[in-house]
Amino acid sequence: MKTASLAILALAGIAGCAMAANDRPPRLSERQAKELATALKDKVPGKPVSCVSRVLGSDGLHAVSDEILIYKVNRDLVYRNDLSGSCNGISTGNTMVLKPTVDQYCRGDIVHSVDLTTGMHVGSCGLGSFVPYRTAGK
Repeated sequence: MKTASLAILALAGIAGCAMAANDRPPRLSERQAKELATALKDKVPGKPVSCVSRVLGSDGLHAVSDEILIYKVNRDLVYRNDLSGSCNGISTGNTMVLKPTVDQYCRGDIVHSVDLTTGMHVGSCGLGSFVPYRTAGK
């Protein structure tokens, strides 16, 4: 009984650490931080939305890091998506594979990271909310 109680406490502690790690802002390299700043330059964040149309984006989803995606609609509207979890390698050459069920990208859709050289599925994560960034005054 004592061993079971200790195991439960240990698991609770591990779960708490994992949850705390997900609450931290993603670490970005200097290059990634510059790329994100450029994408959001002169834009003001709006209220997050759950879904965005897949047909509007001019460049599709673009990985800034393994935790952040940018979805550019036009020069005045860009969405930032902070992923739920980390998709290993999507910012360094692995391909993102999504299987949306409708003509939208939605919070909770699963993103798979695939190494096209080996064909291996190397990770997955979920889309977060889409935060619109609009050019100020537009």
